[in-house]
Amino acid sequence: MSAHNGLAHHLLQQNAILHGLEQAVGARILAEGELVDIALRQQIYTPEQLIEDVYFPLDCVLSVVTRMKDGHQIEVGTIGREGMSAFPLLLGASTTANDSYCQVPGRAVRITASLFGELRLKSPALRQLLDRYVQAYVNMLGQLAACNRLHSVYERSARWLLMTRDRVDGDEIPLTHEFLAMMLGTGRSDVTIAAGILQQAGFIRYAHGSITVLDRDGLKNAACECYDVAHEQFGGLLRSVSGSVEDR
Repeated sequence: MSAHNGLAHHLLQQNAILHGLEQAVGARILAEGELVDIALRQQIYTPEQLIEDVYFPLDCVLSVVTRMKDGHQIEVGTIGREGMSAFPLLLGASTTANDSYCQVPGRAVRITASLFGELRLKSPALRQLLDRYVQAYVNMLGQLAACNRLHSVYERSARWLLMTRDRVDGDEIPLTHEFLAMMLGTGRSDVTIAAGILQQAGFIRYAHGSITVLDRDGLKNAACECYDVAHEQFGGLLRSVSGSVEDR
C-alpha cells in the first residue's frame, strides 16, 4: 500500500459518505486523512486484529470474506465507493471476525479509527449517512445468504460482475477465474464454465486476468434477482457520486 501526501477536495466527492459531509468535517479529513493506493488482494483487516484505520473507497472494491476451518473462503460482503470499510466500528466493536482485502485495485481515503470515532460523534450528516449505509449493507447480507444457497453459479457470476462494475464505474475488471470462484464459494471449473457461457453470449470478454463487460443489459438479464435488490439498496448512494449508474 502506498500513500500520497495531502488530499484534494474533489476526492471527497468520489465516495458517497465523504461526499455528503459538512464542510468542517470534510476539512478535518482533508487535513488528517491520506489518499492510499490499494493493491489487488491486499489485506485490509485480519480477524481479531484491532481496527486502526478506516477506508473510504474511491475506485477500489473491498471484499469481506469468511474463512472456514478447512481453508475455504466465501465473500459475505462487498464495499465500494458507496461506503466504508470498518463496519464493526459502527456496532461498538474494535475488531472484526472476517478477513477483508482488495478485490479490485484502486484508491481510497484512509483516516484513523480514532478520528472516525470523533467525527461520528460530532457530525449529524455523517451519522445519517452511516445509518443509511448500515441498513443497505445488512439488507444485502441477508440477500446474499439466500443467493449463495438458491441461485446458480451462472446467475451469481453475472450478479457479482454487475455489482463490481457499478462500484468501479467502468467496464474492465481485473479478475481471474480462481479469484471469482473464491468470492462465490464454488469450484474454479464451475466459474470457468459460467464465464465461458457469458462470453459466448457476448456479454463479457475474458483475457489475461481481466474481464470486460461488453453488454450490460445482457449481463443484467443473465443475473439473478439479487442484482436488482443490490441496486435498490445501494443505487442511491452510488448515484450521489456518479450519474453513470443506470436505473433499473
